[in-house]
Amino acid sequence: MTSLFDRHHAVLDAAVAALTDRGFWSPFSEVPSGKIYGETAREDGAAAYAALLNTPFALPGHPESGRVGAELSPWGPALGITYPAADVPSLIAAAKAAAGAWAAATPEARVGVCLEILARLNRISFTMAHAVSHTTGQAFAMAFQAGGPHAQDRGLEAVAMAWAEMIRFPATARWEKPQGKAAPILLEKHWTLVPRGVALVIGCQTFPTWNSYPGLFASLATGNPVIVKPHPAAVLPLALTVQVARAVLVEAGFPADVVLLAADAAGAEITQDLVRHKDVAIIDYTGSTAFGDWVRRHAGEAQVFTEEAGVNSITLAATDDFAATCANIAFSLALYSGQMCTAPQNIYIPAGGIDTDQGHQSFEAVAQALASAVDALLDDPARAAGLCGAIANPATLARVTAARSLGRVIRDSTALPEGRSATPLMLAVRADETGVYEAECFGPISFLIAVPDADTGIALAADLARRKGAITAALYDTDEDRIARAIDAFAQAGVNLSINLTGNIFVNQSAAFSDFHVTGANPAGNASLTDTAFVASRFRRAMWRRPTAA
Repeated sequence: MTSLFDRHHAVLDAAVAALTDRGFWSPFSEVPSGKIYGETAREDGAAAYAALLNTPFALPGHPESGRVGAELSPWGPALGITYPAADVPSLIAAAKAAAGAWAAATPEARVGVCLEILARLNRISFTMAHAVSHTTGQAFAMAFQAGGPHAQDRGLEAVAMAWAEMIRFPATARWEKPQGKAAPILLEKHWTLVPRGVALVIGCQTFPTWNSYPGLFASLATGNPVIVKPHPAAVLPLALTVQVARAVLVEAGFPADVVLLAADAAGAEITQDLVRHKDVAIIDYTGSTAFGDWVRRHAGEAQVFTEEAGVNSITLAATDDFAATCANIAFSLALYSGQMCTAPQNIYIPAGGIDTDQGHQSFEAVAQALASAVDALLDDPARAAGLCGAIANPATLARVTAARSLGRVIRDSTALPEGRSATPLMLAVRADETGVYEAECFGPISFLIAVPDADTGIALAADLARRKGAITAALYDTDEDRIARAIDAFAQAGVNLSINLTGNIFVNQSAAFSDFHVTGANPAGNASLTDTAFVASRFRRAMWRRPTAA
């Protein structure tokens, strides 16, 4: 019988090569095509999702003391799904009981299981797309890509990085120390990979799979049992993930409880109890800085990996394609209604305007051109709904309403015909109004900030990233010397910089196997998806040695 590792070995080898090459590579197609996923895949996925609604979600053998579930789709209907709930001691006990068998498995066996889980998740990408769309508000096409293949890419990237790190050094060695005329000292040495312990993955509402898969699969591959704690408003995508993982584990001869679901209810969350538990050794967290600070203060000796809030920026210094620049920025502002961790918020524009291929444009002209580009992008209601999606959390919608008073409205936010929605709100502010724009305003809210000159804009954006955190930064410029200064400034601030993006590539996008998502070098997060540091501390090497014959 072919092992799971052998079945997926070619994909693993290609993934490890891609880590080194950093070019484009993906084994999971982002195109929701019947030619790729099967002629009936779209219909089958919709039917599978519909069958889940208004029913108890099945996780055979999972610890259960009751049922929870109150997910409401940002597009309208309640999901009506209930999930098994268990208290923290029961979840920890189950994870620890399963830990021994999983830790004792070879790296090949564990990686093989992880690769099979990812392959099966890919096969249900259409079902997952509906689950993601109706818990996050992402439009279907985005939910398919970000919730399915792109998330699977990030999971595979973590597995490949973990595999490369686990086999970096040999498992055995013969050690021989010469002693002159005396016989050499001969030792045989063996190294065992020792997992760190129970891992906790704390999911977010907006990107439940994309943000959770790296930590989930990095911990699994390195031998740690994982408790998956979804956001109460976005349980289904991670419940599906846990369901698939548990089925593969059982088929491979491992305890299902190597992966557990910590479902809870809003207002009665168990997250804090899990974080504080002495047996939780690894925590992966995505969410607000406020709760991220709490996690770090209360995590004890656990290794904590975070992606938190930041204030992403664009500096408009000059452009040789004004129309394409405005169109590109407009897309980034509208995409998923600004609810991406990579979405730009602050746009620094010289008060005296910028030079373009259409002549010098005043600050006001640039502001109006950006607003007009958003209007043009969203003039078709169907396209607008497909691009903006819906607002995941009602608090975000309330934030848009409240933000109107923060500056001069350049473009007002309006509702779309479908779902809980808000198009981009664009506000003009002065550079000295730091209390307005230096905090994250999560959602479709952007500030057009009048600065004395482009260098000041670059300096302010980089300094804010260093102090408050940022995941992305963008610059539009034609001055190579200033571009070089910006590259250095943003590198020192620990933020990834995109320069002169036009066409079908946007600052919001982060590609697995090529882009390191988050640097870990500013307050927007202490980890990077996915570098060596993200996987290396999830296990340790323990040695035993003894003398051996010549």
